Amino acid sequence: MIHGLGSSWHTWQTILEPLAANRAVVAIDLPGFGKSPPLAGDVSLRSLANAVAQFLREHDLLGTDAVGSSMGARLLLELARRGEVVGTVVSLGPGGFWGSWERFAFQASICMSMRLARSLRFAMPSIAAHEWSRALLLAQFSPLAHRLPAALVMQEMNSLAAAESFKLMLRDFVRGEPLEGSDAGSIARPVVIGWGRLDRVCFPTQAARAQQQFPDARLHWFEGCGHYPHWDAPQETARLILETTDD
Repeated sequence: MIHGLGSSWHTWQTILEPLAANRAVVAIDLPGFGKSPPLAGDVSLRSLANAVAQFLREHDLLGTDAVGSSMGARLLLELARRGEVVGTVVSLGPGGFWGSWERFAFQASICMSMRLARSLRFAMPSIAAHEWSRALLLAQFSPLAHRLPAALVMQEMNSLAAAESFKLMLRDFVRGEPLEGSDAGSIARPVVIGWGRLDRVCFPTQAARAQQQFPDARLHWFEGCGHYPHWDAPQETARLILETTDD
């Protein structure tokens, strides 16, 4: 399980219990996020993908089914394109399929969240404690943020505020060279791209571009969900993952 930009493994806590009841689950912190030290040298989506591939090799996990969110979702599509690295892939709200103005909307949204996380760190316990303030704080990510546990909101914002590789990764993700897609029939294992109908970070119109670049993928719509379906519809998300990865 691979988190998004500025996040950490804690973002998956809403669905870890039902997944772990049926699968062995490994949730990682990408280099430069959470408790993982940053990469030495180039920091880009490609270098993060290389690091994840190396992690899988070193731990005898090549071919493991994988779930990603946002930036992590796009990273997994890159690994699926390479072949023989990951197994079945569930990609939730992958970034990188934006048009010219949409990339800057993404950048503005994510930067605003980072600034809020850093400037309001002293007040975050109080903000996370109330439904109305959780809803305001995370409105661009989730229309149902008021339902999230206060502890999860605290962990998410602390991860965002402390992420060492945030700026470098955001620059590469938005302004770097686009990653390649795949040819029809070139990906052997199932790929599902999940998208929230109310996504205000990676707009739903981008789903068509994602499916065009990855024609082997099946598109799953989450009704009434924002950028993080695992927050807004945890039961549906867990069910989709379990059904997709059921051999």
